Amino acid sequence: MSIRHPIVRFGVLTSTLAAAVMLLAIGSAAAAEGNSPAAVAYGNNPAAGRTFVHDGNTFYYETYGSGRPILLIHGNGESIGSFKEQIGVFSRHHTVVAMDSRGQGKSELGTDRLTYELMTEDTNAFLDHLKLDHVDVLGWSDGGIIGLMLAIHHPDKVARLAVMGANLQPDAAYPWAIDGIARVRARLTEQLAHADNPKPLQLQLQLQLQLLDLEGNQPHIPLADLNGVQIPVLVMAGDRDVIRDDHTLSMFHALPKSQLAIFPGTTHMAPAQEPAVFNATTLKFFDSPFAMPDSKDLGWFD
Repeated sequence: MSIRHPIVRFGVLTSTLAAAVMLLAIGSAAAAEGNSPAAVAYGNNPAAGRTFVHDGNTFYYETYGSGRPILLIHGNGESIGSFKEQIGVFSRHHTVVAMDSRGQGKSELGTDRLTYELMTEDTNAFLDHLKLDHVDVLGWSDGGIIGLMLAIHHPDKVARLAVMGANLQPDAAYPWAIDGIARVRARLTEQLAHADNPKPLQLQLQLQLQLLDLEGNQPHIPLADLNGVQIPVLVMAGDRDVIRDDHTLSMFHALPKSQLAIFPGTTHMAPAQEPAVFNATTLKFFDSPFAMPDSKDLGWFD
């Protein structure tokens, strides 16, 4: 799957700054989606696209289908289009709503520093705009972090939450990813210092550094905060994810009402690599009665 945002998706880094700058010049993530041969250009679909204004900035979103709503929240440097394998399937029986996060896709930035707290409040405002509460939420990577923070700080907004490849602390990734983020940040900082950069490139480099700041220095969610999340949560990851296995398990065990899904033979990109399995797992969680069966109740040792 191509990297729609030119330099970084959590755990997916370009090998050279030159390649990154070349991709920056190609255009926005939404334009890249528009060139897709897919029948529906998710993330760049005028028939489904709308905007709303929050905090002085314009945010872009799309709506599909009908039925009980599901909110999709994409990952770092991505857009609505990253859920192209999910939207068509989910919208057969659900209303699917998805917004480009602040500074990504077609949504405006309006800040000198992106934070998960800021994007969580953007998402809360988006649900207010749609007059939605107690909605099912699927968050991938950064979207999973936002989903967790939404459930912590705005519990009335979330009915069930599914998170894929989420983390609570910046050191939850494997060391190779943390080192990679630092190397890319150093290269971008060096490039940003060039006085002859054209303004569009300068702005893009500044945005990339903000996105890297999210990955390298945020979030800071105490594990104990998950103890207060009283809704059902599905914790998902690939068995070769960028997030450490022990961190994913700690989240699963800290949540009072949780289920766990580790997708075999996949990475952080499971929703794109194995969409059929990922979609079936997620929809089963949203559409079936929630259960936490206990092996102790099987009576084997009575």
